[in-house]
Amino acid sequence: MFLHIGEGKVISKKEIIGIFDLETTSISKKTREFLRKSEKKGNMEYISAEIPKTYIITDSKLRKKVFVTNISSQTLQKRAERNDSFGTEN
Repeated sequence: MFLHIGEGKVISKKEIIGIFDLETTSISKKTREFLRKSEKKGNMEYISAEIPKTYIITDSKLRKKVFVTNISSQTLQKRAERNDSFGTEN
């Protein structure tokens, strides 16, 4: 199954390591460092130009990647728990 993470972008649920609230988790120095390194390595993809709320860490056969989206972590979690994750309702 796939998870819609905004702006028409979908990712495989099997590849998701975690869905994290940007505001609460970026308090940690280690988290900020991880996000900074991911961006520097080119492993970060911004899904929307709007204010980011959530980041999703994935691990595929090719590489680890971080997706940053303006959709809340709660909404993404609800979508991930459903079988049909292509909807846009909250």
